[in-house]
Amino acid sequence: MRERRRTTRAARNLDHPVPGRIAPAPPAPGGLRVAFLVYRGNPHCGGQGVYTRHLTRELVALGHSVEVFAGQPWPVLDAGVGFTPVPSLDLYREPDPFRVPALSELTSWTDVLELAVMCTAGFPEPWTFSLRARALLAARRDEFDLVHDNQCLGTGMLGMLDDGWPLLTTLHHPITVDRDLALDHATSPWQRWTTRRWFGFLRMQVRVARALPRIVTVSESSRGDIAAQMHVDPARMAVVPVGVDHTVFRPRPEVVPVPGRIMVTSSSDVPMKGLVPLLEAVATLRAERDVELVVIGNPRPDGRVARAIDRLGLAPIVRCVSGISDDELALEYARSEVAVVPSLYEGFSLPAIEAMACQVALVATTGGALPEVVGTHEETALLVPPNDPGALAAALGRVLEDPALRARLGAAGRERVLGRFTWQATAQGTAAEYRAMMAGRPAGLGVHRAPAAPVGGGAAHREGTEAC
Repeated sequence: MRERRRTTRAARNLDHPVPGRIAPAPPAPGGLRVAFLVYRGNPHCGGQGVYTRHLTRELVALGHSVEVFAGQPWPVLDAGVGFTPVPSLDLYREPDPFRVPALSELTSWTDVLELAVMCTAGFPEPWTFSLRARALLAARRDEFDLVHDNQCLGTGMLGMLDDGWPLLTTLHHPITVDRDLALDHATSPWQRWTTRRWFGFLRMQVRVARALPRIVTVSESSRGDIAAQMHVDPARMAVVPVGVDHTVFRPRPEVVPVPGRIMVTSSSDVPMKGLVPLLEAVATLRAERDVELVVIGNPRPDGRVARAIDRLGLAPIVRCVSGISDDELALEYARSEVAVVPSLYEGFSLPAIEAMACQVALVATTGGALPEVVGTHEETALLVPPNDPGALAAALGRVLEDPALRARLGAAGRERVLGRFTWQATAQGTAAEYRAMMAGRPAGLGVHRAPAAPVGGGAAHREGTEAC
C-alpha cells in the first residue's frame, strides 16, 4: 500500500518541462505584431488548437508577425509563428487529472488560486491564464501592436484594456449552451450541482465579453446566440468563418470506401456532441444492414458514450481512432461512405467542412450554425433535427443505399467549401478586423467570404488510435 502511494505521488509530480520561447518572424512592411492568446493549446483535438495553428500560420503568410502565448497542453505551430509558454499547474493532465500538486509547485498566488478553484470543483484555467498572460505582456508593451484572445475571456483581459492594449477576442460560441445541455443531461442533484460549479467560470466570461470592445465569432448563428445569451451588443461583433485546408482535405479517388462505413469526428465526450443519439441510430441501422462506425476521438472509458456502446451491444462495429495527422484523417474520410455531424448544437463545425472538402456525403443535424455552414437540405447535405435517433437512422440509411445521392451530395459539398471556407479567408477577415480596430472603425457588418483560390497549410494532429 505504501509503495502504491509513493507511485501515485510520483505520477502526480512528474517533471513536465516547459518548452523555451520561440521568436516570431518579423512582420513584412506594414504588417502588424500580434500577441495571440490561447489558454489551452491542445493540438490533438477540439477547435481551439486547430484554429490557433491554422489562423496564425495564414496571418504570418499575409505578412504579420504572430507570437502565441499558450498554456498546457502546448500548441503545435508552424514555421514563422512565435511561441511563449504560459505554464499553469496543468491540473487536468493525463495520466492523473485533478492531481494535487506538490507544495514546491505553488510559486505564486495565481498558483494557489488555481489549486483552490479546482479543489472546489471549479474550472480555473481561463481566469488564471488571463492573469499570467497579463503579467507577461505588461513587460513587453513595446513588442506588439495588439492582443488577440482566443476565447479565454478571463478577468485579466480587462486588466489588459486598463494597460492600454488594443484587444480583440474570438468567441466561437457561447459556452452557456454547453452548460445548459450538460444540465439537461444531469441524472442527479449532485451531478447538477457539480455541473453548475464546473461552469462557474461562465459568470466571469459573460462579464468580460460585455466589456470588450470587439469580438470576432464564426457564424451568424453564434453572433445571434452570443447577443441573446450573453447580452453582448451585436454592433461590437464581426463574423469571420473558420476554414479548412482543401489541399489535405480533398477527394482521394484511389481509395475505395468500405461499404456501410459511417464516420464521425468528436473532440469531446459531452452531450452536446450528440454521440449517444448517433449510437442509437447505428443500432437501428445494424438491424437492417451491415454497418460500422469510426469515431475520431477518444471517449472516456467510463463515460456516457462507452456506456451506450455497451448497452446497445455495438462494441464489435465501433472503432475509435486518435493520434492521427490531418492527412490520415482525410484518408479515414475517403474510406467512409458517409460522414455525420450529430451535434445538438454547433457554433460552426470544423468536422462538417472537413468531410465536405473530402467530397464525402454528409448527414448533419440542424443544431446551431450547422445549416448555415453545410447549406441546403438535399443539395449539399441531408439535415435532420438534433437528438432524433430515428431521423438520423433514416437519413444515414438513405445515403448508404443510394450511390448516386452520395456522389451528388459529396460533389456539391466540396464546391460549397471551396467557395466559402478557407484558412486564408479566415486570416484575411481577421486581419481586416485588426485594421478596423486599430483605426477605431466599427466591427464588420457581414460575413467575410473566402477567395476563389484557397491556400492550404500544414497538418495538425488528432488524438490516438485505441479501442473505445
